Amino acid sequence: MTGFGSASQQVQLGSGVFADLQLECRAVNSRFLDLSFRLPDECRSAEAGLREMVMQKIARGKVEFRAAWRAPKGNQANTDALSLNPARLRALLSLQDEVRKESNLAGELRIADILRWPGMVSEPQAEEEGWRLATLSAGQAAFGIMLASRQREGEALGAVLNTILSKMNQVVEQLEPKIPHFVNQYQAKLVARLTETMQSYANNTQSTVSTELMERIRQEVILYAVKIDVAEEFARLKTHLNAITEVLNKGGQVGKRLDFLMQELNREANTLGSKSVAEESTTAAVELKLLIEQMREQVQNLE
Repeated sequence: MTGFGSASQQVQLGSGVFADLQLECRAVNSRFLDLSFRLPDECRSAEAGLREMVMQKIARGKVEFRAAWRAPKGNQANTDALSLNPARLRALLSLQDEVRKESNLAGELRIADILRWPGMVSEPQAEEEGWRLATLSAGQAAFGIMLASRQREGEALGAVLNTILSKMNQVVEQLEPKIPHFVNQYQAKLVARLTETMQSYANNTQSTVSTELMERIRQEVILYAVKIDVAEEFARLKTHLNAITEVLNKGGQVGKRLDFLMQELNREANTLGSKSVAEESTTAAVELKLLIEQMREQVQNLE
């Protein structure tokens, strides 16, 4: 399931100096649990704690944490805490003089260029533990918001799955009572065709069909009818459908369990189609397979 959450946390860098830490947590569909972290160096120590937090709550899905921090704009205390690196400034100005000696086209560095030079301005830094605690706090808040959004999506998906489940139950309930009639009808038709064939053979060869041969034909037809009986398949279908209902009503981490049940449903629907002796039962088997596939696609999105 997908979800998104964000939270912010202030980190104290020094006396009266604070940085704003912004952290986002995103989740997208995946059959397995896949965690990724895009954190600044200051926040890296919190990665293990964030990983453990996620693994306690989520079993599948691709989850990403992304963080960035900046000093609040307009904070005079932060501005006062900045300091210039005199040694780096002298080295930079010396390099400027050398470049200008080599090229008359070189202009002077602007103040903005000097201040943006790496290492030119030093900023107060928080201790590692301060960053870790702030990252964990923001991560927990963002993760909670993301879980809530996943919960809402899960409820919506549950409604869709229940609708599909209702249609499958309807197909089974409508078809099952007709199966004995289809089998008997097919059995009678098969006996009639075989009898007609044997009688035609007897007429052409001026011989008679023995009572024993006709009885053997009837026995073989009965054995074949037993083979095409789908009572067991319907029993298993109803068992799996009831199991899906229980899983959806129970809630929690149901994705993997439903994955397995989709495989079992598909197996029974295939057998129902292969044993079909009537157009109506073939159509019902195809309809079941379509509904199972619809449910399977949705199940991939569930926790």
